[in-house]
Amino acid sequence: MDRGMRGYYQQRAPEYDDWWLGTGLFEQRDRPRWDEDVAALCAALEALPPARTLDVACGTGFLTAHLPGDVTGLDQSEAMIEIASARLPDATFVVGDAMDPPVGDFDRVHAAHFYGHLVEGQREEWLCVASGLAPELVIVDSARRDRDEAWDERTLNDGSRHRVYKRWFTAHGLAEELDGADVVHDGPWFVAARRTP
Repeated sequence: MDRGMRGYYQQRAPEYDDWWLGTGLFEQRDRPRWDEDVAALCAALEALPPARTLDVACGTGFLTAHLPGDVTGLDQSEAMIEIASARLPDATFVVGDAMDPPVGDFDRVHAAHFYGHLVEGQREEWLCVASGLAPELVIVDSARRDRDEAWDERTLNDGSRHRVYKRWFTAHGLAEELDGADVVHDGPWFVAARRTP
C-alpha cells in the first residue's frame, strides 16, 4: 500500500464506519441491498470455526467483532486502532505494518478491504507474508461491478481529496487468485474467500 493511502486511512478513521453504516457522506448514496449484504457478510464470518486470528488492516474493528475465536487486530493507523480498541475492549490490537506484521502464533489471517488496495507485486509479496503467519487465510473485499481496478479520487468529510488504488473481485476470481480457496460469501457488494491447508 502506498504512503498516500496510509495517510488517507489515518485521516479517514473517525468517519470510516460511515461507509459501513450508510451515514455521513454515504447517507444519500444509492446502494441497493447494502444493509442485507453487510449482514450476510457478518454472518458468514461468524460461521467460521473459532481460531486464533490475526486481523490484518483491521481498521475500526467493524468486521473484527464478527470473527470467532481469539482475535488480534493489526492496523498501521493509530487512529483506527484507537477506535477498534474502544469497540472491542477485550480484544488485542496492535499498531503495525501489514506488509511486515509482528510474528505471532495464529491459525488464521483475515484481511478485509486490504488486499484490493495492493498493486501487482505487493499482492504476491503479501500472500507470502500471510502464508508465513498462519496456515489459513480469509480475504474479504469489494464485489466487482462496472470495473476491475482503478485509481480513484476519494473525498473525506473535511473536503480533502485522496488518490486511492482499488481492485474489485468476483467471488470465484478471488478464490482462484488465492490458489483454489473456497468462496465464503458472494454478495452484490462484498466477496470473501477462504484458503485452508
